[in-house]
Amino acid sequence: MTDNARNTGTVMPIPLHKGGRLGRGLASLIGEPQPQAEGPLPVHGEQRLIPIAELRPSGLNPRKDFDEAELAELANSIRAKGLVQPIVARPDRQRGGFEIVAGERRWRAAQRASLHNVPVIVRDLTDIEAIEFALIENVQRTDLNPIEEAAGYNELIERHDYTQERLSDVVGKSRSHVGNMLRLLKLPPSVLALVREGKLSAGAARAIIGHKEVDALAGEIVARGLNVREVEALVNEMQQRTPAGRGAGIVGRGSEDPAQARQPAHKDADTLAFEKDLSDALGLKVEVRRGPGETGYLTIQYGNYEQLDHIRKRLIGPLQY
Repeated sequence: MTDNARNTGTVMPIPLHKGGRLGRGLASLIGEPQPQAEGPLPVHGEQRLIPIAELRPSGLNPRKDFDEAELAELANSIRAKGLVQPIVARPDRQRGGFEIVAGERRWRAAQRASLHNVPVIVRDLTDIEAIEFALIENVQRTDLNPIEEAAGYNELIERHDYTQERLSDVVGKSRSHVGNMLRLLKLPPSVLALVREGKLSAGAARAIIGHKEVDALAGEIVARGLNVREVEALVNEMQQRTPAGRGAGIVGRGSEDPAQARQPAHKDADTLAFEKDLSDALGLKVEVRRGPGETGYLTIQYGNYEQLDHIRKRLIGPLQY
């Protein structure tokens, strides 16, 4: 400041950067977030502190339902301890800001906790990678209800040409689990809503797939509070009372075991899925029949000696000479 300025009381202006913003040093002192250069990101992402207003939800997130009580509880925890786990986001090249890949629930709770900035891991991800990432995180944290999980699997299969085998590897679940979850999507909307709300378990819902009166049956299950085994017994009993149920187990040309003919026509959803998995793996018809207690019979049907040798190779490997 010059002598003239001191004598006249004139206040000299503080130099500004281009655009009228405060200099970087002073801005950092008062806590103003610094802009980040959008260059190439590291493979595993880059952690930043980002204004919460610059984040937005993604339509690719498989999770659609957010429990209000859980959000309130999480918001209270964030007020007390802060946001411990960073949100994962990717740059939104078209609209600016960032699109949430994983952590929308934490973002919603952070807003309720009046946070201005939140820790974010920013990654360059394609749409398919974003779906994978969100699905894996939610499944591993058991944050999804069964219908959201099934819809996430179906998204990757229908729109991105995933097979059930590849999908099971990606999410770390068995192929039969993936197949069983996808079967839930065959249920009508009213029954899907009961599963989504937790009133009807996924196992009970699978047991009534394909039933002619599935809506009424689902309502009865919820009203009576039946577990999966009780539902399977109920469905089996209903099938045995109908002519179609009794006729479904016709023995062909007298070639099948009489004990098999006495088996009830209905099999639970998990048994049917197990049979399909083995059939797909071997390329042959596979059947599971229950015996007393936990015993049972596994039957693999082959049409010639070449197929029989194929089974042997799958079980014990090629012969060693």
